[in-house]
Amino acid sequence: MSPTARYILNRVLIGILVVFCVSVAIFAIMQAMPGDPVDLMTSERVSAERVAQIKQNWGLDQPPVIQYFYWLGNVLRGDFGTSITTGQEVTTLILERLPYTLMLTGAAIVLEYVVSIPLGLYAAVHKDGAFDRVMNVLMVVLWSMPAFWLGVLLILLFAINLGILPISGWSGPASLILPTLALALPNFAQIFRLTRSEVLDVLDARYVKTATAKGLLRNKVLIRHVLRNALIPVTVTFFLSLPWLIGGAVVVENVFAWPGMGRLLWTAISRQDFPIVQGIVFVISVLTVICNLIGDVVSGLLDPRVRLAQD
Repeated sequence: MSPTARYILNRVLIGILVVFCVSVAIFAIMQAMPGDPVDLMTSERVSAERVAQIKQNWGLDQPPVIQYFYWLGNVLRGDFGTSITTGQEVTTLILERLPYTLMLTGAAIVLEYVVSIPLGLYAAVHKDGAFDRVMNVLMVVLWSMPAFWLGVLLILLFAINLGILPISGWSGPASLILPTLALALPNFAQIFRLTRSEVLDVLDARYVKTATAKGLLRNKVLIRHVLRNALIPVTVTFFLSLPWLIGGAVVVENVFAWPGMGRLLWTAISRQDFPIVQGIVFVISVLTVICNLIGDVVSGLLDPRVRLAQD
């Protein structure tokens, strides 16, 4: 087996182990939470025999270990159970909300990288200039802003005061603008600073100075030699930042009443709807592991030193 194939196989096996550990942690946390799910489905007038029957139907009368493997077996078949409060299939609820979450996170990450990389390159090339100084201050401010607070400011400015954008919910493409900005701008600062830092390091490399001394056009040197090598860590960060975006979307979706998984998760937690909470957290954790796995593989393919360090 080649070193590359062995490296990828090791990453996949570690990812599977992490998913299993996360599933155990999710189930244990749900078991440790106060309250009884059966109390949400019944009232004080329900007889003890009926309560016992409901627990038996839901498998809640079994030991936690048996409940876990029963739940895990259903999850592997794509069945996350049934919502306690609504009676709907959790898988159906997730599939209904997942496209909205992916739409929001996808728009945010496109905005981050399409805008921040050129600005970071320009700031690095014009280091210590007026543009570089202003952008550095602006990036510190954006990086310090909590997403929920930024979201409230955007609502006050563009939705309430100016009245040019929808306040919340989904009513068309315009509804995507404010939550995308609230989710993207804090992370935008990170990508900008990383791009600027990497470009500055590459600009001091000997091969860049050699290419410039040979008389190559400045734009060709910047794109072919500088940006190409500086984007290796940025590319890896792209995949590693996806889980953070998905996690951050939970807060942003609640601020803007966005009909995604984050809002569904928040509602389920407040209602102690354990099957929905377990299902959504499991899906988010799997997406996180997949993104990290892709990031590790891409990092190993772009930089052979990473693969050699694992051998």
